[in-house]
Amino acid sequence: MQPTNNGTAGAIRISDGVILSVVKKILDEIDGVHSLAARPAAPIDRLLNPAAFRPVVVTLDGGAAVISISLNLCFGCRMKEVSALVQQRVKDAVQDMTGIAVSKVNVFIADVKTAARED
Repeated sequence: MQPTNNGTAGAIRISDGVILSVVKKILDEIDGVHSLAARPAAPIDRLLNPAAFRPVVVTLDGGAAVISISLNLCFGCRMKEVSALVQQRVKDAVQDMTGIAVSKVNVFIADVKTAARED
C-alpha cells in the first residue's frame, strides 16, 4: 500500500490484506449485509487480472485509496441506506485505523439472499 514517512524512524507500509480485514470486520457489524460476493468477470479477465475477481479491491488513485466492495445483501433491507452506511463506515474505519486517505468506497450489490447470515 502507500508508504508513509515516519520522520527518522523509516517508512510504514500497510498491506491490502490489512485493509481487507478492516473491511470484513466493519461489514460484520452492519445489519443488512449478508456476505461478501465474488465479482462476476469474464473467464479471460480472471486469467489476466485475478484481482478483478476478488470481493474487495483496493487501488491507489493520486495518493488516496479507492476501495471497491462486492456484496450480497439481505432480502428486505433498504439497499440504498445499507450501501451508504457501508461506504461511510468503511471509509471512516480505514482512515482512522491506517491513516490512509480514502477517496471513494464503491459498493456493488451482487445478489440478495433470503437465508440467514453466514458467520
